[in-house]
Amino acid sequence: MAWQETLEIATRGRGTQEITSDVDGIVANAGIDRGIAHIFVQHTSCSVMLTENADPSVRHDLETLARRWAPDGDPTYRHADEGDDDMAAHGRALIAGSSVTVPVSHGRLALGTWQGIYLWEHRSRPHRRRIVVTVTG
Repeated sequence: MAWQETLEIATRGRGTQEITSDVDGIVANAGIDRGIAHIFVQHTSCSVMLTENADPSVRHDLETLARRWAPDGDPTYRHADEGDDDMAAHGRALIAGSSVTVPVSHGRLALGTWQGIYLWEHRSRPHRRRIVVTVTG
């Protein structure tokens, strides 16, 4: 059996937004006791990630690392159609990833104690992002 819903999230610009409860709600709607939830973002300049949800400094530090991996406005970039953050956002998305898979147990996400699911916007300005959640079991 499979269930699929799409979330639409308005971002505030670069940074993270926790979507754990949104995804868990979809898992509950699916009515699947055991299986997997696959969370996939349909964009190339943001990511979905599974990370620490207790200490926000972790997400701040991840942003610091991303600035090192893919700095905005690098003069060697060729792609800058949408501004100085354009190519950097694509690079960050490639490194951080476009999907995560989480086990479903007893009809809920089987996350660890300090784990949360986040949409990580890599662009400087706000965007509307679509996230497809597929639950199978």
